[in-house]
Amino acid sequence: MATAEKFIILPYKKNRGNLVPGEMRQASNAVSAEKIAFAMSDRFVGVAAYAVLVDDETGDMTSPRLLAKHGEIADLNAA
Repeated sequence: MATAEKFIILPYKKNRGNLVPGEMRQASNAVSAEKIAFAMSDRFVGVAAYAVLVDDETGDMTSPRLLAKHGEIADLNAA
């Protein structure tokens, strides 16, 4: 099982008073993820940039590490 670190940006919006994630974007590195999150922050209730480990075979993402946060976001580790 090979894993690779990927960088994602996840915007959040409100739907009927609840915080819901929008469409996930990928970035090439941590700095780029932080810049993209900042640029998106004025259009969403919240935006977060994460580094995650991705299983190359299954595509499963684990171990999210918060890189940047703008506004209101959900806790990815809560389940």
